[in-house]
Amino acid sequence: MKRLSIVLIVMVLALIARSGQTAISGQQATESATAAATSDPLGGATTFAKANKPTNINMMLDWTPNPDHLGIYVAQAKGYYQDANLTVALQQPGDIQLEQVVATGKAQFGISFEEDTSYARANKLPVVSIAAIIQHNTSGFAALHDKHPLKSAASLATLRYGSYGSALEKPIINSLLTCVGANADKVNFIDIGYADVIPLMQQNRVDFAWLYYGVEGIDAKHRGANLDWVMLRDYSQCIPDWYTPILITSEDMINKQPDVVKAFVQATARGYAYAIQHPDEAADILLKAAPDLSPDPIHESANWLAAQFQADAPRWGEQKPEIWQNFTDFLVKSGALTAQINVKDAFTNDFLPSGN
Repeated sequence: MKRLSIVLIVMVLALIARSGQTAISGQQATESATAAATSDPLGGATTFAKANKPTNINMMLDWTPNPDHLGIYVAQAKGYYQDANLTVALQQPGDIQLEQVVATGKAQFGISFEEDTSYARANKLPVVSIAAIIQHNTSGFAALHDKHPLKSAASLATLRYGSYGSALEKPIINSLLTCVGANADKVNFIDIGYADVIPLMQQNRVDFAWLYYGVEGIDAKHRGANLDWVMLRDYSQCIPDWYTPILITSEDMINKQPDVVKAFVQATARGYAYAIQHPDEAADILLKAAPDLSPDPIHESANWLAAQFQADAPRWGEQKPEIWQNFTDFLVKSGALTAQINVKDAFTNDFLPSGN
């Protein structure tokens, strides 16, 4: 009976998805995207790898310090990297291609995204995803409720989009709107770069933007912005789930220094496990490292992300081949990627902690 009930629930959800979901508020975004984390983010591991000798490494963040990075800052503050025989320098990317920096060894590790790593591999940059920082896509399209209330994804069709210049933006928006029967050609793309989009929406310069709820969405709420959301995870019948963000290294590091890769990944996994289990303490650690951040949204983000980092995976960082393959197929079909990549070479779970 239990199995039958689950099947019926899945069928009902699928029917709702095909009929087109109603856009949701920030509070509903929290509820719909939150999944209960399993009890053991470390997969039963009780001992962790160490580098063969003391090693200095550079780790490049994807942006300025934010709650997506909680596990890294926890690992640094709790001495997990030191336990692994590593001294880790955290760097911010600036105006450079992070995947190029990692591929050439100027940084041994970095935070990327499945699409950017796919683009890099298609361009012969030998970078590899070694852990999923968050298990499911937590991003969506957001608009100010008072100015442009979103009833469904189709509500985006006539609005002005604040574009930050990613090659993925048009394929995602076109595919989403086409899937729900709306005219994607009516969306007006306005280049805003990496400007703060909330004031631009408040000033009527753009109407909607692509944001990560767990960081930018919660921060916007604390700044008084009442946003409606079209969460991409709620439209998986249109666009497959993908890993965003991810931890990457180079094939050269994997081949020449696997002990360092394993030590770094497992120490980082310990950091995220701690952040999952102690989100408020993890938030305080991040705030100490980046005191310019505002405490209230950081604490709320830490608690929200605690259920997202591992979500329904058997351990933090786990990646599934079907997630990579389905999204790669989507990139090719939508024209965002000109040719398939071999997803078996694009990621590995080999360096994660294991209780076996």
